[in-house]
Amino acid sequence: QVQLVESGGGSVQAGGSLRLSCAASGDRYGTYFMAWFRQAPGKEREGIAGIDSDRNTRYADSVKGRFTISKDNAKKVLYLQMDSLKPEDTAMYYCAAKSYGTMFHAFSGPTYDYWGQGTQVTVSS
Repeated sequence: QVQLVESGGGSVQAGGSLRLSCAASGDRYGTYFMAWFRQAPGKEREGIAGIDSDRNTRYADSVKGRFTISKDNAKKVLYLQMDSLKPEDTAMYYCAAKSYGTMFHAFSGPTYDYWGQGTQVTVSS
């Protein structure tokens, strides 16, 4: 079993930055495929960044060049550094984990086994 707890959300003006954290419990953290998703009101959940056990990454076009996913295996923490934030980045952000995955399915929500409770990010213009 893996438990995920996100933190770091908040309100920021456009152009600002935030860093989200996702603290994980459980064994074999370093082997998991992990990702960040987001969901804005009235919109479908969107996968935005994924990272595998070798730290290979994949980003959605909507955040590429602005967001950076990383992880600290020793601390069992997944991060999402968000720079140059835009009002359209406003959403609830979730981290997710699965015991096995490939980049091809990085943004396929149903393939993930574990989810955090989410942290709200609000970007004002």
